[in-house]
Amino acid sequence: MSQRNVETVIGRLATDEALRSRFAADPEALLRELLATGVELNGCEVRALATIEPRAVERFAEAIDPRLQKTYSCGGLQ
Repeated sequence: MSQRNVETVIGRLATDEALRSRFAADPEALLRELLATGVELNGCEVRALATIEPRAVERFAEAIDPRLQKTYSCGGLQ
């Protein structure tokens, strides 16, 4: 189940501009917030996700069809 959650977090980062922005500003804080909202990740997964380069996520997001992107509104988790 945990691998699925890793994939979900990566997918949300790739398709949610507000989440991506918050991740770029403070990856650890965003991941703690996701954990608090019920996303299940183990410590190793959290540490690995926190080391993803925000620019790499941004480049990946730019390659995704805009129709699959969630645009920035107020920056809340959705």
